[in-house]
Amino acid sequence: MAKSLRQPKGPGVLIRIDSVTKRYPDGTVAVDRLSLEIPDRSITVLVGPSGCGKTTTLRMINRMVEPSEGTILLDGEDIQRQPVTTLRRSMGYVIQNAGLFQHRTIVDNIATVPRMLGWGKQKARARAAELMERVGLDAALAKRYPYQLSGGQQQRVGVARALAADPPVLLMDEPFSAVDPVVRKGLQDELLRIQDELGKTIVFVTHDIDEAIKLGTMVAVMRTGGHLAQYAPPAELLSSPADAFVEDFLGGDRGIRRLSFFPSAPLELTSDPVIPLDATAEQIAAPDAPYLLVTDADGRPLGWSAPRDLVAGEIRPDRLLSHGRPFVPGTDSLRVALDCAVLSPTGWAVAVDTGGRVTGVVSQATIGEAIRTAHAAGRDDEKVAG
Repeated sequence: MAKSLRQPKGPGVLIRIDSVTKRYPDGTVAVDRLSLEIPDRSITVLVGPSGCGKTTTLRMINRMVEPSEGTILLDGEDIQRQPVTTLRRSMGYVIQNAGLFQHRTIVDNIATVPRMLGWGKQKARARAAELMERVGLDAALAKRYPYQLSGGQQQRVGVARALAADPPVLLMDEPFSAVDPVVRKGLQDELLRIQDELGKTIVFVTHDIDEAIKLGTMVAVMRTGGHLAQYAPPAELLSSPADAFVEDFLGGDRGIRRLSFFPSAPLELTSDPVIPLDATAEQIAAPDAPYLLVTDADGRPLGWSAPRDLVAGEIRPDRLLSHGRPFVPGTDSLRVALDCAVLSPTGWAVAVDTGGRVTGVVSQATIGEAIRTAHAAGRDDEKVAG
């Protein structure tokens, strides 16, 4: 098998798609001899342009669409040998716009599958209330109806409903594409948090490569006609696209995206240009730097200033240049650190601890050197692996 189509092997594979084709009566081939191994307790993202077969593939997993050829195994068993209703109830399903029942309250929407499985009303509603808290929904929303909720809240209800019967598999078909970017980011973060807690096997469809890179443990890039172009972890996808199609689909800024996988912890910070609001004339004059970062009494950043514009005892926070967005070393990536430096009016990024107190600053030049070092280390790792 070619390196670009490398698949995860071993007992960690929960869903195995083996030479699956979907051909419609008019001759249209939506998916063509697709083979894919989806690891357990992971998020596998299917991404690609319209018409590449990603949604068809997802729907074949729960038999909403029946394959024309090939087999799909769930935990080693052919899904064709399972009753459709049993199969679908073992899989949570989340779609765009949530697909909620408009005549049911939020708590009863979430309790739908448990009730279908024979749970008592009280037990099902208790489970629904538990899941509302888990997905970040206020308990006060339980008796409301879907039309009374925002788009983001409705999507959270959709996720909660899919999780209600505690299925091992969660299928998600562009669940966040209909909400605005801010809400979408919050939903993505919430999904990652829930996955960290529950460890489901999630198959996620999107057309957004940024979403795929952020969420995916493994990413399957599909091309028109239902062909697999590349299947790899996000970092490998960004560093080694299989061909021109994948490289073009990843976009011209894939190098910047790749920095998301490099930690910021090794960055060499300096505290020399950092002074307190009550700095003395000597403290202001001491650093040999074009700009100084002024902090408040608790060590939190207030802003930048050229030393010549500062007077001891008369430093005014409202006259300082913005310190931009700080980053947290060891938590944020090199991409975040670089972004902070680029957005800073001085070209220096401000590093803070988890409490927001300044731990140092770092220049674009230093970040650039860290990026080169990280790339070199990555090449060395590839040689060892090879």
